[in-house]
Amino acid sequence: MKITVVGTGYVGLVTGTIFADFGNEVTCIDIDEEKVENLKKGISPIYEPGLEEVIQRNIESGKLLFSTDITLPAQESEVIFIAVGTPQDEDGSADLQYVQAVAKDIGEALKKSDTQNRSYKVIVNKSTVPVGTGDIVKSIISEHYEGPLDVVSNPEFLREGQAVHDCINPDRVVVGIDDMTDKAKEVIRELYRPVKCPVLFTDIKSAELIKYASNSYLAMSVSFINDVAAVCESLGGNVDLVSEGMKLDKRIGKHAFLSAGLGYGGSCFPKDVQALINISNKAEVNFGMLKAAEETNMRQKKSAVEKLKILLGDLSGKTIALWGLAFKPNTDDLRDAVSLVIIEDLLQEGVTVKVYDPVAMENMKKIHADLTYSDSAFAAVEDANGLIVVTEWDEFYQIDPVELKKRMSEPNVVDGRNVFDPNEMRENGFNYISVGRS
Repeated sequence: MKITVVGTGYVGLVTGTIFADFGNEVTCIDIDEEKVENLKKGISPIYEPGLEEVIQRNIESGKLLFSTDITLPAQESEVIFIAVGTPQDEDGSADLQYVQAVAKDIGEALKKSDTQNRSYKVIVNKSTVPVGTGDIVKSIISEHYEGPLDVVSNPEFLREGQAVHDCINPDRVVVGIDDMTDKAKEVIRELYRPVKCPVLFTDIKSAELIKYASNSYLAMSVSFINDVAAVCESLGGNVDLVSEGMKLDKRIGKHAFLSAGLGYGGSCFPKDVQALINISNKAEVNFGMLKAAEETNMRQKKSAVEKLKILLGDLSGKTIALWGLAFKPNTDDLRDAVSLVIIEDLLQEGVTVKVYDPVAMENMKKIHADLTYSDSAFAAVEDANGLIVVTEWDEFYQIDPVELKKRMSEPNVVDGRNVFDPNEMRENGFNYISVGRS
């Protein structure tokens, strides 16, 4: 099958690469010429474990191409994915300008094709878009092109840091098709034939809502366990044990998002929560639980510096180390990362900030060139009066507390991701505060 994917961000690049790996002929389109030239050389613009190897393999096989020109790929493809960003607008809604621009480009590209040889197309909305976007995309394309096509919604559920695995082994595939034509369903079934998971066909509006609802539910779970952590801190409980006990309930499950920490960030949860709140407001529905989850999340992001003040008092003139900058492990993504809030708060307190992250420091330098960047976790804590663990990279779990104490000027640790054992830290002489554990 010939496929065009418009957009080479996380979703578009991973989706296009894996469909090529499944044996399809895929062309990924982007307007960024430098990015496209690097991709042609097999250089990925994002850090995603395993992705660059799959890109290079499929370039070599001729199955994966990159271009800035949509015209010929769109005309020759049976399936065209729209996988561009939908950034958050000022009112919290999703900004559709890029989706609309791509829809126009698709329509104009298809219009240039020979009238006698206009083949059937399935246009797939892969971007996270609000309810009603399918109608908008179809209307825009139809202004330019009158050939046979269907517009479907196929929301993505990729986790950054595990996107390649998730694309090959998804929990489910959701496809929204309003008229449920046999032709569109047949194309989609063939497209996902190599994937072994349930395929749910819905109407387009339900499919568009499923992504927002899923991410918002997970975000509420994160805020819920962080509120439980606050209760544990007040009463002397252990949130890790509370979480473990909850997950043993089959109605909740072992994979539930119930790890207490400094809150959620990234490109999806904050934006999707805001978008669903906006959708609810327009529908005149007061989604109080979701608003409360958002409030808890912001409080949690601010809690790290407040806990540091408990250990150190006045922070002015102090040197504080941060372990982890990315919003989660196994990615270099800083969008809505907790680290951004913590760094701003520390700088306002007059702190010298030293940081270490295995992959995200180059991205942070574009935002904060004035920080001290270290080449290892231990280098970051040299002469530090305190440490905040921000991102739970695997290497931090392996740190020896005895060696850590030797490196620090003062043994003050705020463990925002509960990577250390509280008893072990205190036995080794640390002033130690974690999340939801006494």
